[in-house]
Amino acid sequence: MNGTGIKALNEMMTSGIDSLLPSIEASRREASLRLDPQRRVQMGQFLTPGPVATFMAGMFECKKPLVRILDPGAGTGSLSAAFVLAMCQRLQRPSAIALTAYELDPLLVGYLRETLDRCRAACEETGISFEGRLVPHDFLEAGASTFAGDLFATGEKERFDCAILNPPYRKIRTESRERKLLRSIGLETTNLYAGFLAVTARLLAPHGEMVAITPRSFCNGPYFEPFRRFILREMRFRRVHVFDSRDTAFADDKILQENVVFHAVKTKDTDRDVVVSASVGPGEAGLRMRTIKHDELVHPRDRHAFIHIVPDRDGDFVRHRIGSLKASLSDLGLTVSTGRVVDFRARELLRAQPGRGTVPLIYPCHLQNGLVEWPNGKTRKPNALAVGPGAEDLLVPEGYYVLTKRFSTKEERRRVVAAVYDPTRVPAAQVAFENHLNYYHAQGSGLPAMVAKGLAAFLNSTLVDTYFRQFSGHTQVNASDLRALHYPELTTLVAIGRRIGKSVLPQEGLDHLVEEVLFHV
Repeated sequence: MNGTGIKALNEMMTSGIDSLLPSIEASRREASLRLDPQRRVQMGQFLTPGPVATFMAGMFECKKPLVRILDPGAGTGSLSAAFVLAMCQRLQRPSAIALTAYELDPLLVGYLRETLDRCRAACEETGISFEGRLVPHDFLEAGASTFAGDLFATGEKERFDCAILNPPYRKIRTESRERKLLRSIGLETTNLYAGFLAVTARLLAPHGEMVAITPRSFCNGPYFEPFRRFILREMRFRRVHVFDSRDTAFADDKILQENVVFHAVKTKDTDRDVVVSASVGPGEAGLRMRTIKHDELVHPRDRHAFIHIVPDRDGDFVRHRIGSLKASLSDLGLTVSTGRVVDFRARELLRAQPGRGTVPLIYPCHLQNGLVEWPNGKTRKPNALAVGPGAEDLLVPEGYYVLTKRFSTKEERRRVVAAVYDPTRVPAAQVAFENHLNYYHAQGSGLPAMVAKGLAAFLNSTLVDTYFRQFSGHTQVNASDLRALHYPELTTLVAIGRRIGKSVLPQEGLDHLVEEVLFHV
């Protein structure tokens, strides 16, 4: 071959396979700048960066000669392109790829059409037949309509061998069109991304594969429990990966969200193992990986079907230690509730400072070093609630309570931040807890002092924090999550409380004390 021929061949390769992802990544960045920010929020649009797309495409096992691939909510087509490139680079390539991509946004449709053309060119270079179908319609509506009224259909409806998706992330209201569509296929969920995953699972052929990147929030909590049960009936996990840094996956969009990437197969087979892994970001060094049984990911006897992501054996050790604790809250005679005061609804009762006819009002800002510091002159939050009409149902009687923040900031070392409300430090016949707090109580009344101190110490331990992070992918701590914890027995909590006394221990000292009392270390 002469020099001109070699140059032409190099240009052809550069314009096809080698340039596929760089060109799509350039399109994604351009489209992100052109999208209306307000509309992006309304649509839940966060376009997948190239490195994340490549990481996801590498998870598929599919070895079929004809691959039918679905990309719901395709955006500019980063995931479609990454999948096609992964297939083109295999030693044993498929003979044909049939790709169906849904995208509703008119701006993104133009970019997606160009992506499909580039995918076709890349496939032609490697001898793969390519058919790309762009569907400019609402995926949720189209997919749900396929199965409405026929939940167990096995007819000639379109089925896919693979699906790759970064679904839109947006809350959906109870009476919204999306909720009604999802109810038609037997799913109740509060977020659009769970709906996309559910409809996609229904559209997969037997043994079909799904790879998705989503918020980690579906792994726990009451709002996603129906979805967890739905997806576990349809699919089995093969790989679950978390990014250690919350700002890595969608760094361009400055999204602070803990994400999970998972690979799941449409099968009832529980014999296959699950690979659980973690890294700072896609393709980063320091990948941690281990293989577990599916029942270790989702415990069969867990009535809430929490998903535990434990990428290293230290986490497994913590899980077994928490599991060895035998008491539930009901065994202890305790329960945990959300603070009763929603400040914008009780605005007329709020007071900046305590005075005649008021009771203490406790906000998260009052929790300092394991105790309630009240009043707080450094905060703009009210310190008191006026007693009067409308206040009766917002108050609890004097007593010891354990408070936890419902939301922790990224700067805080722990997810679970607990403090003791001590009535000897805040003398008042009644007290009000704001809605951003959870509070432990005994049938609406306070706890014994030593129980409260021991419980707060246990909750503030690194043991509980490490365990909580295994199934909770966000900074919100729901009362339902706290109810699901295993607790030490009452006598053990009292023993910890007595050892704590009036001390405010540093984290290391508190951890040592809890370990010593619980496990005799």
